[in-house]
Amino acid sequence: MTGKHQLPRMIAADAEGIAEAAELLRAGGLVAVPTETVYGLAARADSAPAVAAIYRAKGRPDFNPLIVHVPDLATAETIAEFDERARQLAQAFWPGALTMVLPLRLEARIAAAVTAGLPTIALRCPAHPAMRSLLEQSGLPLAAPSANRSGGVSPTRAGHVADSLGDAVDLVLDGGACAAGIESTIVALRDSGWQILRPGPVSEDQIAAHLGPPLDVKMEGRIEAPGQLSSHYAPGKPVRLGATSAEDGEFLIGFGPIAGDTSLSERGDPAEAAARLYECLHLAAAAPQPRIAVAPIPEEGIGAAINDRLRRAAA
Repeated sequence: MTGKHQLPRMIAADAEGIAEAAELLRAGGLVAVPTETVYGLAARADSAPAVAAIYRAKGRPDFNPLIVHVPDLATAETIAEFDERARQLAQAFWPGALTMVLPLRLEARIAAAVTAGLPTIALRCPAHPAMRSLLEQSGLPLAAPSANRSGGVSPTRAGHVADSLGDAVDLVLDGGACAAGIESTIVALRDSGWQILRPGPVSEDQIAAHLGPPLDVKMEGRIEAPGQLSSHYAPGKPVRLGATSAEDGEFLIGFGPIAGDTSLSERGDPAEAAARLYECLHLAAAAPQPRIAVAPIPEEGIGAAINDRLRRAAA
């Protein structure tokens, strides 16, 4: 802790804690909650003041939309227009680490700030038991970006939330370390096809197995979903990628045979590297060295998502 802010209330993500958190959310409060990807900063998605509190706590640009979490497909279909492709992906990957960007229903009770004025909405049905219980007990769709200051390193433990947000969040549910450790894949379903807006645990190949190949076009400069800003996940120090050894003044994050000061995965396992990515960036940010170096990560599979986050951290 830096001493710059007060610590938030932290309680276990057990039945009693979730009941308290659900009551707080219904009253318009902010709750940090574990998901299978990273910790989310949740507020009721139908309340403009509650959503504004997310933006204030994160210092988040108001053109960056928020993901709305729902307990099931039936709830999702009251908020967005689902076609057969969307239902197919929901059946295959929900609950799980896939977010879909879909047309917003005109009658959906969603605060305008959630979509940042876009005609689409980003929806996810999470798998983490604490988040699922919170959705069910609150009876609300929950807007929940990562529970950290905007542009900073995403939190994979309750302590990361406390260090980043302090008492700007009303309550932190401590459910231990997040399993995936990297944010959800975001896919946009368009009339002419589909695109990955943010790589994540669900790979492009996995989606293509259901929908066929993606559109071969880039949406330059258009922010449709979280994590698309060119500079994001920043640890507050210069970051050098593709490093095989540390230079003077660098904290080296290793991978496989490159050991470093800490390692994403000594075994060279990309899934373990994804789970440890933000943990290692937090360690590097707190280290005395003024710069960070990161060993090369293979680009295939979940490695593409890891490298996406690292390139933005280095931007």
